[in-house]
Amino acid sequence: MIKFLDLKAINSSFEPDLKNAILRVVDSGYYLLGEEVKQFEDEYSAYIGVNHCIGVANGLDALRLIIRAYIEQGVMAEGDEIIVPANTYIATVLAITDNRLKPVFVEPSIETYNIDPYRIEESITSRTKAILIVHLYGQNAMHPEIERIVTKYNLRLIEDNAQAQGAYYGARRTGSVGHAAGHSFYPGKNLGALGDAGAVTTNDPELAQIVRTLANYGSQKKYENTYKGLNSRLDEIQSAVLRVKLRRLDQDNEKRRIIAQYYCQHITNPNIILPDNNVESGTFNLAHVWHLFVIRCANRRHLQEYLLQNGVQTLIHYPIPPHKQKAYAEYHNMSFKITEQIHNEVLSLPISPIMDISDIKVVVDKLNCYNG
Repeated sequence: MIKFLDLKAINSSFEPDLKNAILRVVDSGYYLLGEEVKQFEDEYSAYIGVNHCIGVANGLDALRLIIRAYIEQGVMAEGDEIIVPANTYIATVLAITDNRLKPVFVEPSIETYNIDPYRIEESITSRTKAILIVHLYGQNAMHPEIERIVTKYNLRLIEDNAQAQGAYYGARRTGSVGHAAGHSFYPGKNLGALGDAGAVTTNDPELAQIVRTLANYGSQKKYENTYKGLNSRLDEIQSAVLRVKLRRLDQDNEKRRIIAQYYCQHITNPNIILPDNNVESGTFNLAHVWHLFVIRCANRRHLQEYLLQNGVQTLIHYPIPPHKQKAYAEYHNMSFKITEQIHNEVLSLPISPIMDISDIKVVVDKLNCYNG
């Protein structure tokens, strides 16, 4: 069986460095808000290309804290609107509604699956305070049209960079192109911890300080609380693990690009719609780090069953869009045809930096033989 993602094998490829890093923390006797967190924050901010990085408990909290910090700054208030792609994982939307703000859904491009820049402006109202873009599946979502709109309407630009660590928008990495960005280090991400972990990156020193304070019970000084905060802190062990993995992130992302390029050049079945790509020798789409390799098929269920029967494990990211989830029943009357088509057709193929060429060829062969 070709696993969708073999996390055990991926983590084994970092040994003995991972175990040594964990042992270093255990032996230190210091497990929260220590030197490992500080070092990771410095290293990751340098990698992304920003002045500030705040380690938090997970990617959802990263987005929640950014929005909450803007509320504390007076930039946003309850009932304000944030534009968000209709095609995203529910966490993006939860961060908005958890802060009592209103998500305004915008359809994606059917080519990129990311928010369609040319559909955004028509959704802006007097209550719009921000655009929250999602670099979905690892592909940069930023666009010159979004830059124009942000400037024209004096909006905040927030990035959901949970799936795109290392991707580029021009010469800048995603996570540095907006006013603030939320990052997830969930174990399956390109930069994955051994549990939940996340971070906020920004060049705004005031926002960074508020986020850091909010994440620590709203406290800058022990037992003195400036805000009604929460407990959302990156711990020392996860920081040590991430420091090990960060050193190899660009190399691992390049391996993903090589696999994606092979898929794009060798999957020829007309029943399969390949992801938008830029197949040029030596420069295979640096705007994409291929966290997921997502194809589309009109008869997805049949294709997924066929692949499983032939030893290839796949996943669906994601079967139900946020506006059709039970949690958001108030949006069930809305129709986003492109989003709904994507959610009905997408299927994620195996892709990881440890995949063997023989496994990659098997995936391609099985797809090309499918006659669904």
